[in-house]
Amino acid sequence: MVSPAPSLPKDFSQLSLAEAAELLAARKLPPVEQWHPEREGDSAMEIRADGSWFHEGGRINRPAMVKLFSTILRREPDGGHVLVTPAEKLAIAVEDTAFRAVEMKSEGSGEARKLVFRLDTDDLVMAGPDHPLSFGGDPDDPDPRLHVRGAIGNGLEARIDRALYYELVELALGEGVEPPAIWSDGACFPLVDA
Repeated sequence: MVSPAPSLPKDFSQLSLAEAAELLAARKLPPVEQWHPEREGDSAMEIRADGSWFHEGGRINRPAMVKLFSTILRREPDGGHVLVTPAEKLAIAVEDTAFRAVEMKSEGSGEARKLVFRLDTDDLVMAGPDHPLSFGGDPDDPDPRLHVRGAIGNGLEARIDRALYYELVELALGEGVEPPAIWSDGACFPLVDA
């Protein structure tokens, strides 16, 4: 059995990017993309837009349970979400995105910048070529997201909280390039998607 990444050893704000990179490298998720069980059903679970998880209408209040369920979450080609194990695949309703990016660390500037996000499940994701940022096509109504895992364009995403979005905008504007864009891990992400 593959175990999820260890919990953050200390407060995210005290974590260096080097320590974050070590945690990211140590993370081992179950191979949900390889599992295609015959038994299917409904989990009676949902992830609401605010990131809270519910089962049969009752909120799941144990963070360890949410974290465990999040490791077996997958997005299907039709856009639906499922909890999958080798034995069964259960549909789960997702109101907006599966995750929320709630904290961010930035190191460096310009093309050398690295951005690491902490998700509401305490998982860490470094934005970059394998984990692109997107902001939507309307600068007056931004839709900031971070690709977490699965196929880019149809995988699991994290909604970037509004305060983090404003922080990203401030960093991008501080770079002084037009059109405004933010770099992370060697990839450039325009603040307005083309």
